[in-house]
Amino acid sequence: MTEFSSILSTTNIRGAYRSSQELTSSSAAAEAPAKGESFADVLSEAATKAVKNVRESEAVAQKGLTGEVGAQRVVEATLELESTVKVMISMRDKVVEAYQEVLRMPI
Repeated sequence: MTEFSSILSTTNIRGAYRSSQELTSSSAAAEAPAKGESFADVLSEAATKAVKNVRESEAVAQKGLTGEVGAQRVVEATLELESTVKVMISMRDKVVEAYQEVLRMPI
């Protein structure tokens, strides 16, 4: 069981690293202020990427059921999906928490 948990951790780390590379790439960081994107645009783009990731993971899972893709790729896609869902849930919770904090502010 220890061996499986180390594999699981390594896969999660790789998925998180890939996701962080997209978020912290120097070209994207330089691009955002130049465009003058609003917060709504950033959230919309993040949601679009999350939906795309979910659809890709589902497609890989379906291919795994038909035998077109190996079990390792299906597991990786499932872990990426899990990671995406967890990040989106935590983002949603933070947005709701911020909204509630604004509502509590005196006028």
